[in-house]
Amino acid sequence: MTIQRMDNVAIVVDDLDAAIAFFTALGLDFEDRALIEGEFADQTVGLDGIRSEIAMMRTPDGHGRLELTRYLRPEASSPSPAVPPPNTLGLHRIMFAVDDLDATLERLRPLGGEPLRDVANYEDVYRLCYLRGPAGIIVALAERIG
Repeated sequence: MTIQRMDNVAIVVDDLDAAIAFFTALGLDFEDRALIEGEFADQTVGLDGIRSEIAMMRTPDGHGRLELTRYLRPEASSPSPAVPPPNTLGLHRIMFAVDDLDATLERLRPLGGEPLRDVANYEDVYRLCYLRGPAGIIVALAERIG
């Protein structure tokens, strides 16, 4: 038995509207928004009394999806430190291929998407950068140049 595909990656955020705006500016398509609660949610996630709101975002090619989740109950907990460094154990980052890195950064900066450092050139094949996205996650961008 093998997996069929990777269905989605979920990110817990504190401001769902801002997260939707950020990932829409990045180029993802808004798919749907829903309130999630009930026994199935408690059982799936492993917490009691869950009430959350989710938004599903889809990559333009239709192959990848991002689930943005805002917990209404129980309240989401904050990591320590609040903005963990890139070498923190666990999910490291989410990367997107873009066609114009500079234009993408210009769209994301007003929404808080500031690069951690400068844009890097990898062997004249890719331009790459990491930036902070909603809830402090690291969003990586890669533009193929060669």
